[in-house]
Amino acid sequence: MKDTTGAVLPGVTVEAASPALIERVRTVVTDAQGQYKIVDLRPGTYTITFTLPGFATVKREGLELTTGFTAPANAELRVGSLEETVTVSGASPVVDVQNVRSQNVLSREVLDTIPTSRSISGYAALTVGITVPAGLQDVGGNRSDQYGFMGIHGIRVVDGRQNQDGMRVNNMTYEGSGQYRQYIANQAGVQEIVLETAGMSAESQTGGVHMNIVPKDGGNTFNLYVNAAYSGKDLQNTNLTDDLRARGLTQAAKLKRASDFGVGLGGPIQRERLWFYTAHRWWRAEEYIPGNFYNRTHTTSRRRSSGWLTMS
Repeated sequence: MKDTTGAVLPGVTVEAASPALIERVRTVVTDAQGQYKIVDLRPGTYTITFTLPGFATVKREGLELTTGFTAPANAELRVGSLEETVTVSGASPVVDVQNVRSQNVLSREVLDTIPTSRSISGYAALTVGITVPAGLQDVGGNRSDQYGFMGIHGIRVVDGRQNQDGMRVNNMTYEGSGQYRQYIANQAGVQEIVLETAGMSAESQTGGVHMNIVPKDGGNTFNLYVNAAYSGKDLQNTNLTDDLRARGLTQAAKLKRASDFGVGLGGPIQRERLWFYTAHRWWRAEEYIPGNFYNRTHTTSRRRSSGWLTMS
């Protein structure tokens, strides 16, 4: 923090205000070098206000913060009356100059707008360089949610991690690394999905892709979130061509039905003191797999086997 001559300004009161904060405003004071930090802010849009007696108040509006992003917010204060306020409006910074971590933040708006599945294979499709094994590709959401894992830069897929608001939720199986992600996120309760792909902090146990699910928090106003999706066999096309039939393929995998319905409700129990958020989801995905047949005479076969064993 400096004045118009370039001199540092200690003792400047810095306020970060946002509807994303339950206390509405977080306040710090600049140190002897004119520096300040406001840590652990929730994702959201912020207004930063700089105040020092004898100087005009400076306000920066529309600062967008995402998970794991350190945004520089500086200002030059000039001598002025206490009633004078200078408001600065502009685009949010897009470069984090404090961290070397590479990450992709999938906001709620992105997840709801782009027509991909809201699963690990869908997150991979939206992130440059991430791959998933051949059996986990999702075409148009036909498989809905499923467990899975991601790889990048040639790193083993078993070195990935999945977190819920920073807390690890991987299943601790397979080579001791916890590759399996059997925790399925309820999208009605998710604010952001953050995929860390490189340059993780020293606290990270392994490399690989680290996924963090950031939940919704409620707010000082009541909000309702609803999403619904459905598909069935009559809405699916086929890629079974004459060339494939000539090579012996008589049937392709076919969707039976896939549905996903979620609803979330949040709001204040006591404004600026206690919030609530609840989310519920109903989903299913069924698919016809070629080459699998039901044995209509399986009970008869068991009787014959049983009788043969008795005779022997």
